[in-house]
Amino acid sequence: MLRELKRGGQVYFLHNEVSTIESMRERLEKLLPEARIRVGHGQMGERELEQVMRDFYQQRYDILLCTTIIETGIDIPTANTILINRADKFGLAQLHQLRGRVGRSHHQAFAYLLVDEDRNLTPQAKKRLEAIQLMEELGSGFHLAMHDLEIRGAGEVLGDKQSGEILEVGFSLYNEMLAGAVASLKAGREPDMNQPLDVVSEINLHLPALLPDDYCPDVHERLVLYKRLATCAAPDDLTAMQEELVDRFGALPDPARALLAVHRLRMATRAYGIVKLDASGEGMSVQFVPKPPVDPGRILHLIQGKAGYRLAGPDRLRLTTPLPDLARRLGAVNAFLAALGDPLPPAA
Repeated sequence: MLRELKRGGQVYFLHNEVSTIESMRERLEKLLPEARIRVGHGQMGERELEQVMRDFYQQRYDILLCTTIIETGIDIPTANTILINRADKFGLAQLHQLRGRVGRSHHQAFAYLLVDEDRNLTPQAKKRLEAIQLMEELGSGFHLAMHDLEIRGAGEVLGDKQSGEILEVGFSLYNEMLAGAVASLKAGREPDMNQPLDVVSEINLHLPALLPDDYCPDVHERLVLYKRLATCAAPDDLTAMQEELVDRFGALPDPARALLAVHRLRMATRAYGIVKLDASGEGMSVQFVPKPPVDPGRILHLIQGKAGYRLAGPDRLRLTTPLPDLARRLGAVNAFLAALGDPLPPAA
């Protein structure tokens, strides 16, 4: 700032907090007792602010301590140095606009972006500051805008070229998370940001569960069918898929029947908060989420009954009984779900 004042110029010092702007003025006056400092911000009266800007334009003081009110201000060729305090709080386009307040004459202009060393910058803030440092040529505004879009998470919402936040999770998962949040709001509940996705049950029947090569020979077609099966939202959708498979490829082989059974169980167990279900020839193991939507009395009744259930952990049940084939395993799972009764409604 002293360098700018010694060559007869003026300085913008941007401090975008009106509540502490007077404290910043006192600090600047201690650092630069020889400088004439005025304050300007949007909460000042119209006439008062106009007079502040007129006096600055006519060089009646040296440093304008201000907020972002200067972002679209008047052209002042004598002001060729700007210091932006806590630059990490500003957007990339805003920093570019503020930087354009200086450099409007033949003098070399300087823009200093100040950050607080005691605070950790967010990854997005670091990207913004790095981008604004790299873009120094004339006509770099378009490239800055593209960087800004990428940092904020924009992309082709209807296309396959994604960037930012959508790229991190994938377009399909992003849509699933968005649909879940909208459904929660429609039901009068706040979306759970700690668990943005529904419970996905891991089902293992210890049997081949797939579409065999000799049943559906085309690899691409099998991938499409797997995708459609994974996105079925209701048992009726699975029934329609089963009818389509029989119509197109013939009677279902045992691995295909097991595949459809796995998807049906995944739908059925989701409402009970079951995250893992393992059914093999030696028995069945069920793991719940913490605080599942199940009546604890029914679980206690299962443990005390003669069916053979026992606790295998704070959130796990174990059934020790022979389950030699798919039919027996499916029967055991369906009997278990029937014993649990209807799942409890979600908390409001």
